[in-house]
Amino acid sequence: MYETAPWGYKKQPKFLNMVCVVETLFSPEQLLKELKRIERSMGRKPGFRHGPRLIDLDILIWGRRVITTPDLTIPHPSLHLREFVLRPLSELDRELFHPVIKKTVGELLEILERASSPSREANPEFPG
Repeated sequence: MYETAPWGYKKQPKFLNMVCVVETLFSPEQLLKELKRIERSMGRKPGFRHGPRLIDLDILIWGRRVITTPDLTIPHPSLHLREFVLRPLSELDRELFHPVIKKTVGELLEILERASSPSREANPEFPG
């Protein structure tokens, strides 16, 4: 588990972040529905984007599948930008492959670390 500075909206307590690998018979859409039910059962209330929340459960990646629906985007669209996601994910599997960016989690973490170095001004390795 990692304690990190808040991401997005900064005026809130530090975050506790962790990742896990799950095997399930649920479809991605069914799993998302169940994760939202768990969040509600734990007391999560609707709020503003990136604002304080009791719990936030996300599906980060689903093998090499790419899913884009109004309710669900897999891989998570910000996965490659968040060290608090990439670092613990790389501890589980550095070779996990991002099917959109076409890089492993380990490579994405290294790119992010280089990009945050004070000697770098820009990072051309990430699109957009």
